[in-house]
Amino acid sequence: MGRVKAPESAPEKGRTAESRTSAQQGRTLRIPTPAVLAGPSRLTARPLTFPLTGAGAGPVRIAAPIHRPAVVREPAATALDTAKLLAARRLAVTTCPYLAVALHALTIVPTYTVRTMAVDAFWRCYVNPEFVDSLLLRELAAIWLHEVSHLIRDHHSRADKLREDSVRHGAAGRPGTAALDPEQPAREKVRLNIAMDLEINDDLLQGLVGDSDPETCPRLPAGALTPQSLRLVERDLFEEYLRDLTPSIVSRFEHLIDCGSGAHSGRVPWDADGEGAHPLGRREAEAIRISVRDAVNAGRGTAPEGWQRWAERYGKAPQDWRQLLGAAFRTSLGVAGGAGDYTYRRPSRRSQSLGGGLVLPSLRRPLPHVAVVIDTSGSVSDVDLGSALTELAAITRATGVSGDHVSVYSCDAAVHTAQQVCWAEDIALVGGGGTDLRQGIRRAVARAPRPDVVVVLTDGFTPWPEAEIGCRVIAGIFESARRRDYTYDGHGNLIDLRPPGWVETVRLE
Repeated sequence: MGRVKAPESAPEKGRTAESRTSAQQGRTLRIPTPAVLAGPSRLTARPLTFPLTGAGAGPVRIAAPIHRPAVVREPAATALDTAKLLAARRLAVTTCPYLAVALHALTIVPTYTVRTMAVDAFWRCYVNPEFVDSLLLRELAAIWLHEVSHLIRDHHSRADKLREDSVRHGAAGRPGTAALDPEQPAREKVRLNIAMDLEINDDLLQGLVGDSDPETCPRLPAGALTPQSLRLVERDLFEEYLRDLTPSIVSRFEHLIDCGSGAHSGRVPWDADGEGAHPLGRREAEAIRISVRDAVNAGRGTAPEGWQRWAERYGKAPQDWRQLLGAAFRTSLGVAGGAGDYTYRRPSRRSQSLGGGLVLPSLRRPLPHVAVVIDTSGSVSDVDLGSALTELAAITRATGVSGDHVSVYSCDAAVHTAQQVCWAEDIALVGGGGTDLRQGIRRAVARAPRPDVVVVLTDGFTPWPEAEIGCRVIAGIFESARRRDYTYDGHGNLIDLRPPGWVETVRLE
């Protein structure tokens, strides 16, 4: 019999030719190296091959971990200056400790697909290594603060809601409004991104230089979008900035900015690179936002005004301004009206007790007169005015007040029109200049018969009468257009924009 050849042993599962070669030479290494970083405590390994020197040297393949790694490009993971990136995050945390939880919750995904840095809705931060190398440490810290702000302020959800509202109300593509055009998603994505950057950058670093060293404090890189760089008026929310962005501004930055789907919620190619990275769900994101809100309210760190306003708004149960406006209006009518006048059109029932020889007048409820002063200055949008006027018209009809009992005054720095209308569609609005609604209020009060209720619809950037005007006043303030309760005139004097105490204020959010 011939010699039977022994069967070759099956290769071990998971062993490559390189690792077998290395094992034959007596050396096998399993070293996890970071490819996706959420901070010093969370590492996801990726396979690498590099030579060893010395006895038994040979190519060694680093084994991948059991859990699913992130899908990243090898050159990006290798070239990323992780130490610099994390040092910049540390500077951002030191400067803004109220954002510490949010900053450490981000998962870093190195990729060359993204141009700079971007985030997605699952709190993954995509980083281009070349972009990291091109910035100073303090500039990179500001980028950290900028990107995490998109997620804390829930920009992607707000963008989705804005798209839905634009289609539902038929205002898509209307110039001078915050409405979006669904037929041009690429352009609207850039428009959204610009407006969101303006919302964040207008006061991102406000008050941070105080006790900190101005040479090490975070600083926005050159070319960062701010209202000053675009010569725009500072506002509060990105929905307001959208109205100011002309097509020429959008076209200038069409291929220059993209903060990812975590900002504008549009699809981007680099989201596929983070498929294996740890995602955060909606409840986790809400918990992070609550933590940031509590930290801002507790006064940890120097929070800019924008973060303070965000903390005041976040988590509050929203009240429908339509119900509030209707309740205030009906209450005012109830006080102004009432059975306070006599009429012989309907005899009193007590006349029967007198034998019918004497006719007594009956009491009647006079129909109140309502004056509506509308702010038509350039800072008020057509969308805000339209929704408020439509609701007010419905309220007046429901309470029986209409026709010659409703007077409407369109006013900016002067009164332009005064008319009596039955339908909101009949109102002619003229204006677009400055704001001084005292002119409209004086005009309304001077009219005969004197109004019982004056309703003022404004963004709040107007002086108010110093003394009471002799009738009830309801101020409907477009909350989305208000940035602060104070401002300064050209001489540096403080101007209080809050309505007086005798004005009943309803925030139209």
